[in-house]
Amino acid sequence: MLIVMKADATEAQIAHVCDVITELGFKPHAMPGATRTAIGVTGNQGAVDPTRFENLPGVADAIRVSKPYKLISLDLRPEKTIVRVGDATIGGDELAIIAGPCAIESHAQAFAVAETVRRSGARFFRGGAFKPRTSPYAFQGLGEEGLKILAEVREAYGLKIVTEALDENSVDLVERYGDMIQIGARNMQNFSLLRRVGRSTLPVLLKRGLSATLDEWLLAAEYIMSEGNYQVVLCERGVRTFAQHTRNTLDLASIPAVRRISHLPVIVDPSHGTGKNYMVIPLACAGVAVGADGLIVEVHDQPEKALSDGAQALTLEQYDQLIQEVRPIHEVVAPQPVA
Repeated sequence: MLIVMKADATEAQIAHVCDVITELGFKPHAMPGATRTAIGVTGNQGAVDPTRFENLPGVADAIRVSKPYKLISLDLRPEKTIVRVGDATIGGDELAIIAGPCAIESHAQAFAVAETVRRSGARFFRGGAFKPRTSPYAFQGLGEEGLKILAEVREAYGLKIVTEALDENSVDLVERYGDMIQIGARNMQNFSLLRRVGRSTLPVLLKRGLSATLDEWLLAAEYIMSEGNYQVVLCERGVRTFAQHTRNTLDLASIPAVRRISHLPVIVDPSHGTGKNYMVIPLACAGVAVGADGLIVEVHDQPEKALSDGAQALTLEQYDQLIQEVRPIHEVVAPQPVA
């Protein structure tokens, strides 16, 4: 059920509708827009009678929703959501750049990369303290020690920290040290974890699963939002196919496809999407060209010595080149403000 309020509906009228929804045993999700507020209704096991809401003060319409997702859709919010991470944004006019090493390996490594990231004008620093690896013998991350280094990076350079949580316990730690919770591809359908970050006050970066369809990806975002956290960013990071020339196949068609369905911002990960250092910059440019709101890229001061994903990490010089190439493209394709 979707309840559309009149453009002149008051805060009291919106609150009253939410109270009625709660009294019926459902959960209201009020989404203020540029011209009106829409209220999504979740928790119902069957159809909800729209006449229960149509005559409430301030209500313009009550619409039954037949789609599997309600909160992520343009039906609920026609305007694009701008996710705010402190004073930085994803989904606004600025191209969001999230850059840093795959894994935090040491204080010296993190600060060497962070200096270049800050100098480039990027607002976000990525780095893994918990690393889900295919092999149990591979480097698994520094854990809380890595998070403390990330917190020092934020203090020194003013960068917003984006880092992955693997389970509900690590969410608690990321909330203590980070600014944005990343849900990795392998956890996209870890539903208990999705519900946990849905109760967090931090924004969430949700990566597409290795073999996930568009609907499965969007429904994973719906899980998060159904718990009340509406600050969700989608990340296309490539899917597994028969291709052997790349680590994954970066599905750039997913960007305009998401745009037709959802108001959530969507960014591209050309590092995991290719797995090849020499492909990252061309695919980053392509991602921006098809309308991505930002990029998340892996950068290392010494990729040949990286403990995780060195083959896809950009050098500091290559990262500077990427910034120089993608920003002019964004200026061309980004919607221009009306004078």
